[in-house]
Amino acid sequence: MKIINLFIVFVSIILNEGTVYHDNKTDKVTTSNRQLLVNNVPYFIKGVCYHPVPKGSTKRSFSKIDQDLNLMGEAGINTIRVYEPIDQIEILNKIDQAGIKVIISFGFNQGGNYDIYSGTFIDYINKFKNHNAILFWELGNEYNYHPEWFGGDLKNWYDELNKSALIIKENDKNHPVATAHGELPNSKALSSNPNIDIWGLNVYRWDDPSTIFKQWELLSDKPVYLSESGADSYMTIEKDGYSKGENQKAQADANSKIIDAVFQNSDIVSGLFIFSFLDGLWKAGNPDKQDVGGWAPNSMGIPYDGAPNEEFWGILDIERNKKETFNVLKEKFNK
Repeated sequence: MKIINLFIVFVSIILNEGTVYHDNKTDKVTTSNRQLLVNNVPYFIKGVCYHPVPKGSTKRSFSKIDQDLNLMGEAGINTIRVYEPIDQIEILNKIDQAGIKVIISFGFNQGGNYDIYSGTFIDYINKFKNHNAILFWELGNEYNYHPEWFGGDLKNWYDELNKSALIIKENDKNHPVATAHGELPNSKALSSNPNIDIWGLNVYRWDDPSTIFKQWELLSDKPVYLSESGADSYMTIEKDGYSKGENQKAQADANSKIIDAVFQNSDIVSGLFIFSFLDGLWKAGNPDKQDVGGWAPNSMGIPYDGAPNEEFWGILDIERNKKETFNVLKEKFNK
């Protein structure tokens, strides 16, 4: 009787979603020349950056993961990029069941929570390296803009980056290692990081990032992807025929041109992530309401006003209503 009961418990554990996953079904992800491959088949990222913080909060929540994955599927999104590890296997299982891959990013100093500084990032990798949802690992997010975090010398970051990438390679033979770099890395950054397999670039060059692909082609023969790109839906000024204020058409037009530019250079670039899935009410003021925030107009390469209004970047608003740019992704990503 006890044996039968134990067998029933064992079967129920296996059938319980989020408890057991099967290592032998893990896709093999590799890089070859300029290509990202999944099971030896070229994989082109049609992605979105995903950090779902609810209205009134400053913390990420997956309470609407089922709705989000359905919307991603409708939009043709095949990959999501997260800014901190997902430590809930049930969420990773849902992502996998939706046919979507995830890039897991690790920060440098996150108080010992799966970060690079403490070395605990490798604990996460060893815990989840056999999960089929994982596309690859990503170390840091545009840290080259912050030498002050590394004693004023970016060499300290590049040393940590290359060392951490090697540790990953020693523990996981099944996934490449990436980093998300702010704009184009210079030759020093590239030569300092031979253990990086694929480079992510956060690129905001108005509505046409094409020039960076030719620049990359001259610098490196490794694969590259746009780890962040896109436009927000607020115009700080009237410009280029787009009126001041919330302007979904400006965002949709810009994202359409950016996606086209990436697709037209698919011999060099392995895809892109549109920033981002959801408006972020937590970023520039009171998280209970949508605040206008950003730098002076015409100061940066953000279409079409040069001002990154931090709380207006979603392809969905905070209530998950579709913006005009959602239909742009749906049309282009599903081709």
